[in-house]
Amino acid sequence: MIRSALRCVVASVLAWCATAGAQFYEGARLIPGDGSPAIESAVFVVEGGLITRVGKRGEFVASEGMVRVDLSGKTVMPTLISTHVHPGFQKGLTYGAGNYTREVILNDLNLALYYGVGVVMSQGIERGDLAIQMRDEQIAGKLGGALLLVAGRGIGAPNAGPGAMAYKGIAYEVTTEEQIRQAVREQAARKVNAIKIWVDDRGGRAPSLSPELYAAAVDEAKKHNLRVSAHVFYHRDAVGLAAAKVDSFAHLVRDAVMDESLLVSVIRNRLFVMPNMGGGERNTHTSTPPWFEEPYLAGLLKDTASPEVIERMKGLWAPRDPAIVERVRGIYRNVHRNTARLKDAGARVILGADTGLPDHLFGYAEQRELELMHSAGMTTMEVIVAATSRGAEYLQLPDTGTLAPGKRADFLVLDANPLDDIRNTRRIARTFIKGVEIDRAVLKNKIIK
Repeated sequence: MIRSALRCVVASVLAWCATAGAQFYEGARLIPGDGSPAIESAVFVVEGGLITRVGKRGEFVASEGMVRVDLSGKTVMPTLISTHVHPGFQKGLTYGAGNYTREVILNDLNLALYYGVGVVMSQGIERGDLAIQMRDEQIAGKLGGALLLVAGRGIGAPNAGPGAMAYKGIAYEVTTEEQIRQAVREQAARKVNAIKIWVDDRGGRAPSLSPELYAAAVDEAKKHNLRVSAHVFYHRDAVGLAAAKVDSFAHLVRDAVMDESLLVSVIRNRLFVMPNMGGGERNTHTSTPPWFEEPYLAGLLKDTASPEVIERMKGLWAPRDPAIVERVRGIYRNVHRNTARLKDAGARVILGADTGLPDHLFGYAEQRELELMHSAGMTTMEVIVAATSRGAEYLQLPDTGTLAPGKRADFLVLDANPLDDIRNTRRIARTFIKGVEIDRAVLKNKIIK
């Protein structure tokens, strides 16, 4: 299984594993990622790609032969984990099935890593076996970029999969219990990491997936030790899915504010929820929003996207039909409110941004999503947990997501403290995967704009 077979994953096309001796890092503020308080003036040791000791300065000292690394004035936190992405469709100004190549998928993985994302989960829009092959190459240490997990082909009722031409023909279309069980079995045989189902009527263009069918998918997936992620829109579907013990909502309820009984069911059945706020929020504006000009986010975008793509992104905010804008704003208000209600209820919120939609770029979307989660009332520490340890829990990756003894040394070195301002996660000075520093300048030069 992927969770027990993680190997070195680095940004360079020539991925390689750590062979140097132990490193002794000292002086940084260390945010473990599990919600426990930050350690000021921390020291930690990395040996063979794993963290072996963590403490405060003075609690232990570097042993003879250790390489000492002074991180005074910096903040260290785990790399980000993004649980809802769609790699392989955008190349510069073009977006379509013709872009779905090894080169473009790897470019998305490199983009994610440049923005501090160490793991991504592709949610059900994968053509053929390419993504699975690339995942396996990463496990073998032959390919870099953010670690890619895959859900293979998603499953829905006829015409219920993603509607864009880029995704045409990918989703299973099922009408019987045997068909949906067979689809799950086929994906399990391909060794996917999860199952993705589309449940709602996709704005009226498809029938909803019936409770009997999605319950069968959940039941069959559990026989193969696979989690099921459900694309939802309506409150009524979310109620049934929670009762059926689906593992995650790949979006939030958007047609209403979640009621108390649904919140209780989400908590009782231990669902993970991905707010996916950014895609909706960016459509609520009719002029360039202030967040687009935030220096560190804008700087990262300039590093990774062409001027033409950036200009097109600005064009999204041209004046539009007021009725359409108000409808979109109403949907987003529900998402914002539901994120807050889930947070207050103690739900397992995780970072998911629906990354990879047109101009919703890898890494960039995740960094913006963190800010939006905070805007919905999550504390900065809660956002960091959602984006690190809780994402690792959802993806069943026990050796990453936190900075603690026995965990992989996957961490970011930041120039400022995200506990003061969540936007400081964008101020990346250095990135380490399995104890190996990623050369960010080299990585930036590999990115196709």
